[in-house]
Amino acid sequence: MACLMASPVMAQASPKDTGTPVKQIEAVIEDFRSAIITKDKERFLKLLLHEDITWQAVMDDESLQRIRQKNPKAAKVEVNRKYNPITFIDGIVADKQRTEEKFSNIRIDTDGDVASVYFDYSFHDDGRETNHGKEAWHLVNTEAGWKIVSVVWSERLNPAPKK
Repeated sequence: MACLMASPVMAQASPKDTGTPVKQIEAVIEDFRSAIITKDKERFLKLLLHEDITWQAVMDDESLQRIRQKNPKAAKVEVNRKYNPITFIDGIVADKQRTEEKFSNIRIDTDGDVASVYFDYSFHDDGRETNHGKEAWHLVNTEAGWKIVSVVWSERLNPAPKK
C-alpha cells in the first residue's frame, strides 16, 4: 500500500476531463442548428462571443464559374462586412420558408478552454438543399459557457434547378 501511495503515477494530476466540454460543445452545435430552424435570433446570437466574429465563406471553383457567368466580377472569397452573423440570422427570420442547416461527420478537438469543430454541412431552404461543404468553428470556454469566435466554410452550390 505504501508503494502505491509513493508511486509517481499517483502524484500526477489527473488529465483534464474532456468528456464534459465535448458534451457542452455538442449542445452549442445543437443550439445553433435549432436556432436556425426555429428562427430564434436571440438564441442564435447568444452562441457567439460577440456579434462581429469572423464569418467567412469561400466558394468552390465549379460554383464560382457558374456565378461568374452572370457576374464576371464575383470573387472566390468575398470580404463583405455586411454579411455577418446578424444579417445571416435576420435573413432566416424574415424568410417564411423553413430553413435548416444539417451537420454530419462532426469532429471536436478541445483542451477544455479552446475548441475547434469541423464538420460537413448542407443548407436547406424549404426542404431543398441550396449548398453544402465543410465548416469550421473556433470556440472559447467563457464564464458564460462555450462561445463561437469564428465560422468559416466552403460553399458548393446545389446544381439542381429550383422547383
